[in-house]
Amino acid sequence: MSLSIEPVAPDFRDDLASDSKLLSRYVEACEKLTSDLPPRRERSVAQQEKAARAETAARGARHRFLDLHADHVHNELTDGRSRQVRLDELAFAGADRYPGLVPTRAEMAADQQLPQSEKSGGEVDQGIFFAHLLDRRDTGEHLLRSMLAPTARALDLLPEFRRTGHLDLGQVVIRRDGCVAEVTICNQHVLNAEDNGVVEALETAVDLALLDDAVSVGVLRGSVLSHPRYAGRRAFGAGINLTDLYTGKIGFVDFMLRRETGYIRKLVHGLNLGSGHRLLDLPGGKPWVGAVETFAIGGATQVTLVLDRVIAASDAYFSLPALTEGIVPGAANMRLGRVVGRRMAQRLIFFGEQVAADSPQALALCDEVVAPEAVDAAVAAAADRLADPAVPSNRRMLHLAEESDDLFRTYMSRYALEQSARMHSPDVVAKLERTWVHRKRKA
Repeated sequence: MSLSIEPVAPDFRDDLASDSKLLSRYVEACEKLTSDLPPRRERSVAQQEKAARAETAARGARHRFLDLHADHVHNELTDGRSRQVRLDELAFAGADRYPGLVPTRAEMAADQQLPQSEKSGGEVDQGIFFAHLLDRRDTGEHLLRSMLAPTARALDLLPEFRRTGHLDLGQVVIRRDGCVAEVTICNQHVLNAEDNGVVEALETAVDLALLDDAVSVGVLRGSVLSHPRYAGRRAFGAGINLTDLYTGKIGFVDFMLRRETGYIRKLVHGLNLGSGHRLLDLPGGKPWVGAVETFAIGGATQVTLVLDRVIAASDAYFSLPALTEGIVPGAANMRLGRVVGRRMAQRLIFFGEQVAADSPQALALCDEVVAPEAVDAAVAAAADRLADPAVPSNRRMLHLAEESDDLFRTYMSRYALEQSARMHSPDVVAKLERTWVHRKRKA
């Protein structure tokens, strides 16, 4: 089909049933404009422009449709907000109920087989969907509360964890010692970097620590590495697994959104166990100690911003190389300036500045710096202190004062748009390509 007969944009009339049909027909017509094009990386400049115009037109229609109907869409997919529906389930239910609004399960499964440079860009449409749901207070709060519910896997494993105090979740291990639950990231071959599997395992482990009444304090740390350069040393984490991002295995919903609204948010607020109607009704969670050894890079530094006590080895460092990767560093842009000040936040995010744990600047990122051999003792002492019964009430009030529910919801609404677009931006693909080639040459 020639662009000279491209479809006319739908005239939505604020009637959900008729508007959804208009959207579906229009998106289908836009997709037909590019159905005969070669794969993304093989397209000419003219073909790229043709595809971009069709995608932009379809996305504009999705924005306009959700401007009118986001509340009704969410209510229908959650039975009037009576069900807690997780991100992936909500997106796929939306695809089934409103064809053309978001990619189907089959479309996303096909995308997952492709490298990042060849993906369809359907995650951008998921970003539009969640941006509109989060932008509205009622739907956004319900979505955030739903993501604070314990996962089905955690509920299944809870009896065993209560009985044994130890579970190996594959890429994460959780062990209870007295009233302390130690959660250890075990992704050694990639320096304890995070991927879809790690995010899933971390959320399960955090849920177990929060569900187990015998646990008063959580500890988060990285395992001993197998990499020759760091053999025998623990590392807190190397951030996002860039190899997985390059090869298309990092999901926007399953990683980017789930990470922020799932386990990291649970570190702050605890779990939604079904009582009450607002985030303020949540119990407030349990205190967490972080053990930063060797390095906390990217996402690992992001996590330290929500922990209650951060112990760093004197030979460790922090960094947040967001521009090197080309993506938005989660909710760090919301929290980092409050912790270290705007100027230092910009140096970390824009210029990739590394902060040595034994430098004066690190005092804003960690609470205590000790010799590497003294980390275990310092973590144990911090956990003992935070086990005080007065801590949960005080941390609830601290979090209430510094990060309101509306602030987080609004931030995540914009984040959904920005991050989904960044993941599919040509400059991000080019940066990943350079990183991949550089690593292959070094290997």
